Amino acid sequence: MTSFIVAVSALVILSLIFGAILGFAAIRFKVEGNPLVEQIDALLPQTQCGQCSYPGCSPYAEAIAKGEEGINKCPPGGESTIQAIADLLGVEPEPLDAEHGTEKESAMVAVIREDECIGCTKCIQACPVDAILGAAKQMHTVIESECTGCDLCLEPCPVDCIDMVPIDGGLPAWHWDKPIQIIATDAGNTDALNEGKAA
Repeated sequence: MTSFIVAVSALVILSLIFGAILGFAAIRFKVEGNPLVEQIDALLPQTQCGQCSYPGCSPYAEAIAKGEEGINKCPPGGESTIQAIADLLGVEPEPLDAEHGTEKESAMVAVIREDECIGCTKCIQACPVDAILGAAKQMHTVIESECTGCDLCLEPCPVDCIDMVPIDGGLPAWHWDKPIQIIATDAGNTDALNEGKAA
């Protein structure tokens, strides 16, 4: 029993020593990233769509920070992202580069018509954010909350069973239009009031 306690105590002491060494090393040898790249990356929409000709938002942010790329190559981010990056960098905003795509009016999400899906898994391989769920020769579906609307799954689908549809904002996005004012007031309907007095 005594040897067991000694062994456990030795392991605890060794783990504390190695933990302290690893903690010190993590602080001492921490790799500092470029804060400008992180700020630009935070402004990008994180769709990882590749429409900017980079494999994701982070490489595009690095290229912008180095001055190697323009700030107007992100269609999913659109004019609002271009303006935010221009404000951050202190440069003039440029119009969206049409060569890389156009800004969509509303956010989109992929929807698979499941009865037509043949289970080829090509859409799963194309999805940069793993928003498509399924297996080979089985029906696939899109996890709507994970889909960024990048359109990359459309082209590889051999049976064209994927549609891009606007995201339903649900109850929080719903609003009721104000009613048309139907009550006549003295200020708004003086002609009608004058005609009524004359008769």
